[in-house]
Amino acid sequence: MKAFVYREYGQPDVLKLEDVPAPAVPDDGVLVRVRAVSINPLDVYAITGTPYVARVASGLRRPKAGTPGVDFAGTVEKVGSAVKRFQPGDCVFGMRAGALAEYICVREDRTIAAMPASLSFEQAAAVPVAGATALEGLRDKGHQRSGQRVLINGASGGVGTFAVQIAKVLGAEVTGVCSTRNVDLVTSLGADHVVDYTREDFATAKGRYDLMLDVVGGRKWSDCARVLEPRATVVVVGGPKTNRWFGPLAHLVGFRLASVPGRRKAVPFMANANSGTLGDLRKLLDSGAVTPVVDRTYPLEEAAEAIRYLGQGHARGKVIVTV
Repeated sequence: MKAFVYREYGQPDVLKLEDVPAPAVPDDGVLVRVRAVSINPLDVYAITGTPYVARVASGLRRPKAGTPGVDFAGTVEKVGSAVKRFQPGDCVFGMRAGALAEYICVREDRTIAAMPASLSFEQAAAVPVAGATALEGLRDKGHQRSGQRVLINGASGGVGTFAVQIAKVLGAEVTGVCSTRNVDLVTSLGADHVVDYTREDFATAKGRYDLMLDVVGGRKWSDCARVLEPRATVVVVGGPKTNRWFGPLAHLVGFRLASVPGRRKAVPFMANANSGTLGDLRKLLDSGAVTPVVDRTYPLEEAAEAIRYLGQGHARGKVIVTV
């Protein structure tokens, strides 16, 4: 089968499309013919080898040979003898490292679910990491309740476009922060208010919020605390990429420590999605309450360009590679 492999750190051009063995299918395995993959910031970090601290696990001087990509959507090609939930021909979506390939094998009890019938493969591939981050960040870490005022900083990106919609489903009054060109998009997703950060600073606005989902990072705790209610929570899922040694981790830790003295909480967070989370997302997608936003789609041969584009930080929604 064809798969992208990288054996050195660098720009996305280090990716090489190669012939590699198809994965073996264990008794509890589901072999998926991949049709679409979405690109995530973690793919950019993995290929560039930043932050450097991550190389302790991925390889100090050279990466352990691997294939990027986590989010996938496709059709079941073959199942192991013990698999009960899936059969060949089923359309599925989920998460599995090494998804930027023609085939991927996922154990039945891991992060894989039946694909919503209303979605294309491209839309379904956009969901897992970003959708789970938004849902778990708001519902499980932020403990969002109906009637709360919620601020989404980074409302037009992959996580943010899901977060605006999910926060509305959970009953919030939602304010989204984005650039001028994305105001109409964020409004169309259901945001009650939109702050154009090129014209207005949310940290000096009059609004006060019970919960903030910070996808962008880069603001000091004191800036955010100024617009938070006394017992508000900030769920931090992103940070600046400027620190090549520690990357967003430096911001997440500093933000958390700065919040300790007060009653307001800062909660660093990375999604730990499972089949249950995918099932919850599937219900939201089937109901029409949540719709994936796809910015651009690239063919498999142009996967490096897809990763390069996402790394520039201006994507509206998700970036997809078709396989």
